[in-house]
Amino acid sequence: MNLEISTPTEFVQRLSATPRGARLARRLTVHQLVTWGYPHGDDLSDTAQHLVAELAANAVTHGRVPGRDFELRLLLLRPADTLRIEVSDARGDRTLRFLAGAPEDECGRGLVLVQVLAARWGLMERDVGKTVWAELALSGGRGRGTRRPCPRTLAREG
Repeated sequence: MNLEISTPTEFVQRLSATPRGARLARRLTVHQLVTWGYPHGDDLSDTAQHLVAELAANAVTHGRVPGRDFELRLLLLRPADTLRIEVSDARGDRTLRFLAGAPEDECGRGLVLVQVLAARWGLMERDVGKTVWAELALSGGRGRGTRRPCPRTLAREG
């Protein structure tokens, strides 16, 4: 059974650790942003969709444990004017890694996209599994397409 909690500044949903669950996570993100007043198709919505798609795909591909769901959490951090996206999975034994993919490779770029699109991102360890999070500015600040270095490191919390 899925557990859903929704407050004015937080949305939490458990989803099946399947490609269908990952697609639903992206759609729920768009719906929740519209509910919070951020229209479908604007830069924030598009960037949040890309981040959720990558994090959810990683959760169902690399963080899947049979019989366990993954969790999507969206938080509006008002004082910081930030959207925080968290995707939690049940696999704490697999660390995040950047792949040195060749241009013709079909996979291995998800975390590079997260690094480029997010203002900040990182990893939190949990009692069971891990949470990968990413933050976006709600207004002003750096927008999509701004060049910045792509060091292959992440922030750790927890």
